[in-house]
Amino acid sequence: MSKWLLAFLLLLSGCASPKQAPDGEDSSRHVPASTVSAADILAENLKIPWDITKSGGSFFISERKGMVVRINRDGEKKEMEVKLAQPVLREGEGGLLGFELHPNFSKNGLAYIYHTYLTEDRIANRIVQIQKQNETWQETKELLANIPGGSIHNGGRLAIGPDKKLYATAGDAGQKSSAQDQQTLSGKILRLNLDGSIPSDNPFENSYIFSYGHRNPQGMAWSEDGTMYATEHGQSAHDEVNKIESGKNYGWPVIEGDEKKEGMVTPLVHSGEETWAPSGLAYTDGKLFIAALRGEKLLAFDPKSKKMTVPFKGAGRLRDVYVRSGSLHVVTNNTDGRGTPAEQDDRLLRLSLP
Repeated sequence: MSKWLLAFLLLLSGCASPKQAPDGEDSSRHVPASTVSAADILAENLKIPWDITKSGGSFFISERKGMVVRINRDGEKKEMEVKLAQPVLREGEGGLLGFELHPNFSKNGLAYIYHTYLTEDRIANRIVQIQKQNETWQETKELLANIPGGSIHNGGRLAIGPDKKLYATAGDAGQKSSAQDQQTLSGKILRLNLDGSIPSDNPFENSYIFSYGHRNPQGMAWSEDGTMYATEHGQSAHDEVNKIESGKNYGWPVIEGDEKKEGMVTPLVHSGEETWAPSGLAYTDGKLFIAALRGEKLLAFDPKSKKMTVPFKGAGRLRDVYVRSGSLHVVTNNTDGRGTPAEQDDRLLRLSLP
């Protein structure tokens, strides 16, 4: 079901007035269609898609309401139930968020998800191993539970690094000071073995914490040489792209933007007074590609030259970006309550690499 985005994107000329969200992810008018780069539609009518991954000819996309959608080469779309020991809590920014396939998925059918749930007395997040069984996914193992959660700042991205470890972004859940507290998992980037155990070479003894001092990180990617990068939502603009190193402190809530303090890392680049609300992140050909929600565009950042460009915009809020076989893939997030949905939003789009 591939056709040109320019043919369908008829945006509303009158939109509701913007409303401020916790991360500055306010709704705003779509960029006029004349500014949109050509893109192919691979799927539409998605329900708040969050994470893109792919195996063989099929995409698998997590939806915040608690489903995984499979999209085949011919455009066939199938909603797959996810059977969990703890129900997905779809509240605020929570829900079924990160989704990552096991490196041997084609043989063992395993994957990992990050989702929000309700304990006896509070909102939390957990990381779970699931297995594809025909047209459903079944929980097979809980890897890590009781990651502090809330109606905002759940983080939620999962990614397997070049070291074959599972990384997870955890937001501060609205509790700023927790980002500096090494006794709690909020405001951190976490690192796990694929069986859920703590890697022996993690920077802090008997701890999942890989880096700390984060507000609401939502994207991770690695370059060819193994350098790790992450995106992070700022408090009021000052969104960040960081180079992530083991055991480092990224400053929140003590510093942000260009502010400096001994023992804390400043970002490679930040948005200044502009708000990007950066989410998914991908790396290819020396550039980082950043899906921006509030910014409603795809950003391209060269870590060496520090140059930032905008290769794509006009489809509204972008939640994730994925690179495969010379193409970029993005999902829109116009149905999350903060966007202005066009007809048949949300969509999975394929873009040519610039």
